[in-house]
Formats: sequence, C-alpha cells, structure tokens
Amino acid sequence: MAERSFDGKTILVTGGAGFIGSNFIHFMLRNYKRCKIINLDKLTYAGNPDNLKDIEDDPRYEFIHGDIRDKEIVEDVFKRIQGVVHMAAETHVDRSIVDAGEFVLTDVYGTFVLLEALRNADVEFFLHVSTDEVYGSRDKGFFSEEDPLNPSSPYAASKTGADRLAYSYVVTYGVPIIIVRPSNNYGPNQYPEKFIPLFISNALEDKGLPLYGKGENVRDWLYVEDNCRAIDLVCRKGALGEVYNVGANNEVPNITIAKKIVGLLGKPESMIKFVKDRLGHDRRYAIDCAKINALGWRPEKDFGEGLKETVGWYKGNEEWWRKIKNQSEEFKAFHKKYYSS
Repeated sequence: MAERSFDGKTILVTGGAGFIGSNFIHFMLRNYKRCKIINLDKLTYAGNPDNLKDIEDDPRYEFIHGDIRDKEIVEDVFKRIQGVVHMAAETHVDRSIVDAGEFVLTDVYGTFVLLEALRNADVEFFLHVSTDEVYGSRDKGFFSEEDPLNPSSPYAASKTGADRLAYSYVVTYGVPIIIVRPSNNYGPNQYPEKFIPLFISNALEDKGLPLYGKGENVRDWLYVEDNCRAIDLVCRKGALGEVYNVGANNEVPNITIAKKIVGLLGKPESMIKFVKDRLGHDRRYAIDCAKINALGWRPEKDFGEGLKETVGWYKGNEEWWRKIKNQSEEFKAFHKKYYSS
C-alpha cells in the first residue's frame, strides 16, 4: 500500500481546541510545512482557544466555530478537505454518569453526521479516534483489536457506538475509515478536571487530592505527544478499515501516581483524600499494541519523565489552569459538587 501524504493537503481536525486535538494540530504544523489544518470545534467547556493562541495567525491554520452535529457546516467543510482526524467528543466519565444524553448526542450522533458527509465527499482517509475504554476492564492479559467490546460507563458506551458506527460505514459503504483506540493520555493543556491535571493543580493550590476508592485502579498512561505521533503514522500508513490499539505499556495504579505528584511538588501524602468510588469504575485497562508496533510506532516518553515534565508544565502555566478553575462557573459548579476536598 502506498503511503498517504499530507503534502499540499487540507486536513479537518474535529475538536481541535481540546487537549489531544490542540497538541495534534501543533504537531502537524511543526512537522508538515505544506499541510493546512481546519479545526472545527464547538468550544464547549473543555474547548480552549488559549490552547491555539500561538498559531491563530498561521496561514496554514483555519478555525471554524461550529458543532459536528450541524449538517450544513459539516457538509460545507467536507468540500474543502482531503483527510479527517475526528477527535470531537464528550470524554469525561464522571460527567457521563451525571448526564449521559450529551455523550450520546455528541459522540454517536455527531459522528453519524460526519460519516454521512464522508459518503458524498472526495476524502482520502477518515481517522476516527476511539478509546481503549470500549473494551471494558480485565484483571489479566491484554485486549487485542479483535476482542469483543464491553464498555462499562455511559462515556465508554457512547464511544463504542461511534466506533462501531464508523466500522459499519466501512463495510456498508466502503468509505476510507481507520480507527485508533488510545489508552489514557496525559501531558500539557489537559483540562483540569481529568485525574493528573486535577491532582497537580489541586496540590499547587494546597487542596485535597480526591482519590477514588483505595486508588488501586490501573491505567496505561500514554504521553500526548506519543499519541500524536501514532495518529500521524496511522493516517499515513494504516490500512483502511482497520483498528489500531495505541498504548504505552505504562500500567500504573492511581495511588502511585498521586504519590508521585505530591512527591514532585514537595507536598505531603496527607493531601491525598480517599473518596467514595465512582459508579461502575473499571479496575484495569490494558491493550496489546503489536499491530501498530508493526507499522513502526513505539512510545518514546518514559512515564516518570513524562509525569515530571507535565508537573513542570502546570507549575509554569498557572495562569492557564487558574483561569479555568477560578473563572469558569461551569467548572466550579461541577467540581464543588463532585470533587470538593
């Protein structure tokens, strides 16, 4: 199979003002000088224009403020692109437990609108960013791409719906879709409701770190830059119609991460506050990444190094996260109810 090229192409990134999306857009503009990026983002609470402020005047970058559920906007932008990296989604498990409806509407119906536009467009590839959470939990071993999907949370179920809907369009309509299922990402610009940035920012504010249950839940932590490299590679070399797991083999219990964070910041472990466990909390995620390894991808960032750099980023960019935590009424209301120490 010939490698697909970004040279002279226009790529649509949905949800590009979010954590992974903004990191991916920066990655693309750094590495592909003759590639244009169109960012379609609704700018919900987690979409942050500050994430892209440094490139807003770059002639290779275009921002469209819009909803992936808006058929007219989507169909119009599909006339001008050669590739899609679809990241737009509601992603926070805790929020899905409180309001599953928004997750179904954005993650499933929003993906449907994009797929319908894809059917009638001249697009070379559509990369759908799913998640390892679609597999559910397992105590031992690793999930391969062929394993059945068994999501536990409304978030994971909505992502599973989008994942399988995308695959159905490959089988039924023959459209050029590839799916990636990354493990938990971490790194700079992550919205401070997620585990690692919440704990870092709370520690910097001398607030309690609310750890679910006994902190024994295990995740495979993938540095966001490594995920961007994986997405880039799969866009260029991945086989159409295939699924690729993307993990770093960094299985770490949450309690270990909490202790590492307070240690890096010189804070006492007494800041860690054990709270009632989350409903339906998966015990362990673990994926087999042999398939993407065969394409030539390996994670480059050691977890200890990546966590240290991430802590350093939040220490050096307090204005960024304090603006969210102190000025966003939505953030304050939700977190007063669910995360107050």
